[in-house]
Formats: sequence, C-alpha cells, structure tokens
Amino acid sequence: MTDLLFRDIDIIDGTGAPRFRGDVLVEQGRISRIAEPGSIPGADRVIDAGPGAALCPGFIDMHAHSDLHLLTEPGHFPKVSQGITTEVIGQDGLSYAPIDDATLAVVRRQIAGWNGNPADLDFSWRTVGEYLDRLDRGITPNAAYLVPQGTLRLLVVGADKRPATAAEIGRMQELLAQGLREGAVGMSSGLTYTPGMYADTGELAALCAVVAEFGGFYAPHTRSYGAGALEAYAEMIELAKKTGCALHLTHATMNFHVNRGRAPEFLALIDAARAEGCDITLDTYPYLPGATTLSALLPSWAMSGGPDAALARLDDPETRARIALDVNVNGSDGCHGVTVEWETIQISGVANGELAGYVGKRLDEIAAERDMAPVEVFFDLLRRDQLATSILQHVGHEENVRAIMVHPGHMGGSDALLAPARPHPRAWGTFPRYLGHYVRELGVLELEDCVHHLTGRPAARLRLRDRGLVRTGYAADLVVFDPATVVDTATSDDPKQQARGIRHVLVNGEFAIENGAPTGTLAGRALRMNASRKETS
Repeated sequence: MTDLLFRDIDIIDGTGAPRFRGDVLVEQGRISRIAEPGSIPGADRVIDAGPGAALCPGFIDMHAHSDLHLLTEPGHFPKVSQGITTEVIGQDGLSYAPIDDATLAVVRRQIAGWNGNPADLDFSWRTVGEYLDRLDRGITPNAAYLVPQGTLRLLVVGADKRPATAAEIGRMQELLAQGLREGAVGMSSGLTYTPGMYADTGELAALCAVVAEFGGFYAPHTRSYGAGALEAYAEMIELAKKTGCALHLTHATMNFHVNRGRAPEFLALIDAARAEGCDITLDTYPYLPGATTLSALLPSWAMSGGPDAALARLDDPETRARIALDVNVNGSDGCHGVTVEWETIQISGVANGELAGYVGKRLDEIAAERDMAPVEVFFDLLRRDQLATSILQHVGHEENVRAIMVHPGHMGGSDALLAPARPHPRAWGTFPRYLGHYVRELGVLELEDCVHHLTGRPAARLRLRDRGLVRTGYAADLVVFDPATVVDTATSDDPKQQARGIRHVLVNGEFAIENGAPTGTLAGRALRMNASRKETS
C-alpha cells in the first residue's frame, strides 16, 4: 500500500471546528500524522492539491438503497464520485437479509422498483452475517447494515394484514438479535410499506427493546410524511422514550400540501424530546421531490398477501373501484394519508421495456395523451409492469428542507434509488449539493458545520470507532474537494451526471476517485457493530 502525503492543504476535520492549514500523512490505510504545513518531509507519493483545495473526512450516507448495486456494480461510481465513503443500507424495512427462499422471492419482486431484480446475481446468502461476508468480497465504499423490520415480519408472520402473535413477536426478536450479533448497526422500518406497516406500536416496541439492548439505533420511515405527519413522528418519539432505544428519523421530511411551512412544529417535537434526554437524530436529502415505487401509493389493504394477491385485486373491477375511491377521494395510507395528486407523479423507471416511453413523464401527462382518467393509467402501469414501476413524487417544500437541515441532530442521507432508468438526481448529487448550493450559494450552513453534518456526526450515530474525523490513527476515508467549485450537476431531466469539484476520494487509504476519475480499486468493506463493546469497526 502506497504511503501518501497531502501537503499544505486546508483541513476540515469533521468536528465543526474552523479549518486549518496542514500536512496529512497516510500510511497503511490510516492517518498517521497531522502536522504544520511543510513539516512532514515526504512519502512514497506527495499530493500538492493546489490553492483552494480542502481535505475532509469521507461523507457518510445515512440512508442508501445500494443493497444490490454494491454487488452488481461494486465500483459504485454515482455515490463514490460524490465523496461518499460509507453507506448505511437495509433501509425502509425491506432488504435481503435475514431471508429464506420464499421470502426472498417476495422481496425481490416487491422492491424491484428500488433495486432492480437482477436475474444473474447469486442470492445464496441467508443471514445478515452471510450478506456482510458477501460485501467483503469487494466493494468500493464501506457499508453498514440495518436489519429490516418488514422483512422480519414477512419471514415470521407473512404478507397478511393482521396482528402478530406473542410467539411470532418472540421469533422476530430472535432473528433481530441474531442479525445484531452478526454486525448490523440497528433496525429499519418502512411504515408506509407492506408488510412492515401492519405492525402496531407494541410490536415495534418489542423489537426496539432488542435494538436498545445491543446498543444499536432504530431508523423508521414513519407512518406518514403527509396527513398526520406530526402524529407519526410523535409515535416514534414515544417509542424511543418507552424502550430507551436510540432513534434516527430517516429522510425526515414534512411533505405534501398539508405540511407546507410546518417544519418548526416537527423540530419542536424533537427538541422537547432531546431536552428530556431522548437520543434522537435525523437525516434528509437536499431536494424537493421524493422517490418510491408506484405500487407504494396503493392502500395497504390492497397489498395484503403480497404482490400476487395485489395483482389479483387489480384484475377485479369492483376492487379497482374501491382503490380508486381511496387514492382519489378518501386518501391512501400508502400515499401518506392524502389523495394522490397525479400531476406530482413522474415515472422514473420501468421493468417492462414496452413502457419505456413513459419514463420521465408525469402521470397526468400520460393520461392526457391516452385520453384516460389518471387512476386508470395508474392501474394499467401497475398491472403491465407487475408493480415494478419507480417514480419521483414532487411533493416537497423548500422552506421545510432548509429549516430541517440546520438542526443540530441533522445528517445527510441520499435515499437514492440507483436502479431506475432516470433516477432521482440525488443518486448522483446529494453531498455536493449540500456543499455547493446550500453552503456556498445560499449560506444556509457554514462549510465546517456542513462537513460535520456529513461526517463526524453520522460517525458518532453509527458508533464508528475510527472513522468520520481527520484524526491521527483513524482510517483514511478522505475527500479532497474545491469549496469554490463543488456543486451537483444532476437534474431530473439528466440525472446521471457526475458532480463537479470532487478531486480525490480515498477509502481505507486507497484512491477510489483520483483526479475526478474512478480507479476501480475495491478497498471498502462491511462495517460491523461489536455488540459487546457497542462500537462499529
């Protein structure tokens, strides 16, 4: 491994402290020395980054959907080119471990719109430990894993909408504990996604008690980001208080028309709980649209029993009429308790090639072209694409985004889906957008504070023993960027665009990006929590 010396460079150390000028020596994959400019004599290779460059810890993506992309595209260029050196996967309550054959078949179909469903990928792992071992065969960034609560429920209870029995809750606790022993850092939920959303608060509390015992954290996608959003957040906060489980509110948004300008009310809930000693953090992405699957908009009763049962319901005219009433009039719990505003739904990816011409179009636009009611287009796409359609949902509010990102518990999370043909631009631009648009252009955050949001703070949440800071002895997960030029270039119309201003990215002391280009080096690994020491390494 080549020793590297970054000479006479601005150092932003990830603590939020002011930047300072210095030299940074990397030896054997670790930061071995930090000193005054020009005071370290030399190394195998000296990097003079030039005036204006800054060195900081690698960015930590607290909400990633790269569970399969890390295996199928281990170079992971969309994320690493942003400066991301660690991702947290297993999000929104649905992922691929722990698993059995029957559950795997359902999960692969249900979240194909998130991750694709690659036919040639070897899915031979079954436990969390085996999945992490698979990652260790070669990935570019590091990855930490959350046990997905919805997958646990699918394994034990099945896909039906019903309460879990005491015995079933006990079995889910056992599987969760096994996953945490094998290295998972916590548990996720997707409480607008089936079957995880069928769990009541008591069931979730029983699982969170296990997470707390192991020193992990709970990362819920709450029951609503629309109607009843504050009540949904309050449920999670009370859950954390009751169980003592650390709470990380993932993609913590206040969306849809009912929540315009209401971020201060949400933040007041968090601040009150933190003042009482509750351990609460959150992450957001710096964009207005969200991203999910078209099938997620269905009411939960329509998804009961899994994908095949849902498709059978879509074939029945009377059931379609009942669904139409929920999405158009009553509000669908799959759409956060509000009615679907068809003009906000943009198709971002399809599995059926015959539907490719709809990618990039909004659903009301397709309906006008086809002279159909939007809800009939909705049904048609769901059936023809076998529920695999992915969408952007244009329902965010800029004032809420800005208010939430300055909170002292805030971190960055891309929530990026990489499988769609036209992904959300956050898949390529989240972290440079924070640094360019919200720091340099708008001044919403100071640069050092923003870097702390994206590095040191999430490292503390993950209990990372030796990452997230520029500090002697720490793993050399590092980014060299230009604060004067860094910016996202990805747009909704042209999302697969590399950000500007990220010069070098190191993972465990090896270049993943060098002079803006990928090296192909697979230096990342799975980061496992040690439950006995309650730290991750």
